[in-house]
Amino acid sequence: MKKPVLVVMAAGMGSRYGGLKQIDPMDPQGHIIMDYSIHNAIEAGFNHIVFIIREDIESEFKKVIGNRIASVCKEHDVTVEYAFQNINDIPGELPEGRTKPWGTGQAVLAVKSLLTTLFIVINADDYYGKESFFKLHDFLEEYTPEKPTDFCAAGFILKNTLSENGGVTRGVCQVNENGYLTGINETKNIVKVGNKAAVQKEDGQEPIDENSHVSMNMWGLTPEFVETLEKGFKEFFEKPDVDVLKGEYLLPIYIDELLQKGEVTVKVLETQDKWFGVTYKEDKDSVVESFKKLIEEGVYKEKLFDDIL
Repeated sequence: MKKPVLVVMAAGMGSRYGGLKQIDPMDPQGHIIMDYSIHNAIEAGFNHIVFIIREDIESEFKKVIGNRIASVCKEHDVTVEYAFQNINDIPGELPEGRTKPWGTGQAVLAVKSLLTTLFIVINADDYYGKESFFKLHDFLEEYTPEKPTDFCAAGFILKNTLSENGGVTRGVCQVNENGYLTGINETKNIVKVGNKAAVQKEDGQEPIDENSHVSMNMWGLTPEFVETLEKGFKEFFEKPDVDVLKGEYLLPIYIDELLQKGEVTVKVLETQDKWFGVTYKEDKDSVVESFKKLIEEGVYKEKLFDDIL
């Protein structure tokens, strides 16, 4: 069986951060969050990486990370490919006034022609820790699906994903006693309250279990799923209430729709690693400090890729 492929969604811009957050240096050596994800993926055993980007950022992306990562990957016998998310790649005509791509579901459709094996999807600008890469890689490598609708996902602990600088949106997971996902509840404005968590509402705060599993858009999927995803994209445009100017076709929402119909299963692989990313511009300092601490603790070397054999 072929080894699973790592698919990195890097086409989006962080609207609240004010720029291409995935190319912002996070340590004195100039590494960005994505460098650490690539390091963890190679260390976990991935040997093929696909970056999903937009054609208008291709030159800048390759200059900042792509060429450097390609060189590192070559040293470790890891191949790199690119796929392009295009706003015009939709069923029918582009609605007048639409200016941004159609979300993570459309992003994954960009790799349709490149995937012939199981694959893992991650966001370019999120730090997922090491454990999740090892768990999903090893799970998929030993995985022979009875059907092409058996997926897996990294299950992070809510308290390990919160921001000190404001409310965040999280896909809070319902997981059964066998470790399978039964639903995802997209919950907005979750705030950190001491060592606890709460949903901030207009009339106050509603407590939420800080040990809940949450999805951070790290999925283990099958190549057959891409065809299902394409079918869902057509259905997305057929919905009478779709917002053609700002609406997005989002991977977790579509997977949850399939889950509720009983058409897929998702095994949740729990990770205790701390997730972090730049949700707010003010988060950057804490992310930089977090990487500094990880290096001081020996989790990573200053010369990031020097510890990969």
